[in-house]
Amino acid sequence: MNEQCEVYVSSPDRRAWLGLLVVLGPVLLVAMDGSVLFLAMAKVSEALSPTADQALWILDVYGFAVGSLLIAFGNLGDRYGRLRLLMAGAAVFGAASAGAAFAPGPELLIAFRALMGVAGATLLPSALAVLSGLFTDPRRRAKAIGVFAATFAAGFAIGPVVGGQLLNTFWWGSVFLINLPVVALFLLLAPVLLREVPATRTGRVDVLSVLLSAGGILSTVHAIKHAATEGLTVTALATGLAGAATLTWFVRRQLHLEQPLIDIRLFRDRVFTIAAVTGLLPLAAWSATAYLGGVYLQSVLGLTVLDAALVALPGAAVLTVTCVVTPSAVARIGTRAALVTCHFLIAAGMLLLLATTVSDGIGWYVTSTVVAGVGYGISFSVVADTAVAAAPAERVGAAAAIAETSNEIGNALGIALLGSLAALVFRLQGPDAAGTLTETLRVPGLAATTVTEAKSAFVTGLHAAAAVAASLHAALGSFSLRHLPKARGGTR
Repeated sequence: MNEQCEVYVSSPDRRAWLGLLVVLGPVLLVAMDGSVLFLAMAKVSEALSPTADQALWILDVYGFAVGSLLIAFGNLGDRYGRLRLLMAGAAVFGAASAGAAFAPGPELLIAFRALMGVAGATLLPSALAVLSGLFTDPRRRAKAIGVFAATFAAGFAIGPVVGGQLLNTFWWGSVFLINLPVVALFLLLAPVLLREVPATRTGRVDVLSVLLSAGGILSTVHAIKHAATEGLTVTALATGLAGAATLTWFVRRQLHLEQPLIDIRLFRDRVFTIAAVTGLLPLAAWSATAYLGGVYLQSVLGLTVLDAALVALPGAAVLTVTCVVTPSAVARIGTRAALVTCHFLIAAGMLLLLATTVSDGIGWYVTSTVVAGVGYGISFSVVADTAVAAAPAERVGAAAAIAETSNEIGNALGIALLGSLAALVFRLQGPDAAGTLTETLRVPGLAATTVTEAKSAFVTGLHAAAAVAASLHAALGSFSLRHLPKARGGTR
């Protein structure tokens, strides 16, 4: 009888943990696809010959699509069912991944990457909601959510390494095709192991707010990229002004809606604002330097894609381990100390990149990623908790959504802004043979001095991006040290 009771009690528990494993597949894919191209772009550029502007869009349109639509799809899931949205999103994500793998040109690759981002935006909030429904015990739910967060952070970290390993054997499209078996397995097992989360909200999503946020962000970023790669033209200026006006309209609209897409009023709290910016800025620094670092290792130092992946491995491992151990450390030292420490560590890691040169820099690069990786791991682990702790009880859901969105937007903004800065430096200081280093090195009959000049210009652009990232993190660390309350967790 006792044995039967034990089996009866443990069976739902086993189902919950199996459900967690199923959910983690799409979560890992969404995170990995934000970074899997960082080492693959050299191969993509060789195959598709994108312009400098197109190369940046290939990298970051995915993150912008995910970040712009996360909250909107979270609201849709609240109204129409999380599991249904999760299944549909996974199917579209798989189809878009197949399209991206076989895209014949940069324009279609950008389009399929954008569609992957739209699908990814359905997966994250719905996966977390379904996961919360699997675990009724608060302690087990907390552990499951911790595993969820660690998997998401690990996906960002290992994306470049996985991409590099695949490219050592297969063509560039393989970095997208690996999504298909995971998606297929999820679609097969999800109906068996997961259950629908009942609708919790009524009313409609404000479609205009969704369009304003996405349109404003993309227009502004497009203007910045165009100015960096082509110069400050009338088109770039007009697009930038239109984007800024659209974002201003979006913010003003949120302040007057009963159910805003983003609760702007939360930013009146200084602790919440610091947490939200901490969600954005480290991802921006990490994504930009990971992408530029991949180009540096392959196109400047001449490493193979496999060797570049191995060089990136220590930083990825440190980041992942830090994500796992940070909650225990924060319980002892407090969130304030953790946040301040993470910003200064990232700043130090960025400054170490300034020692890299055209002929030597592997050791400096590895050291930089390890030091900064500790800071990244801390920030990924504490942002959501800090944001939620700073919000009133009735706005906890909105605070968590903003924290999650800031990560995705930060990942895209890093490449868009810091990557554009590096592109601008290359355009101004390079040999003017082509728009990017990869394109320049493919120009036939280049003199050795021209090759050296192009590599030097790229390294200078890398240094400029790293210096700006270091300065921003040092400033935010100093601001946090001064303005975060000393009470543990940033709570009042």
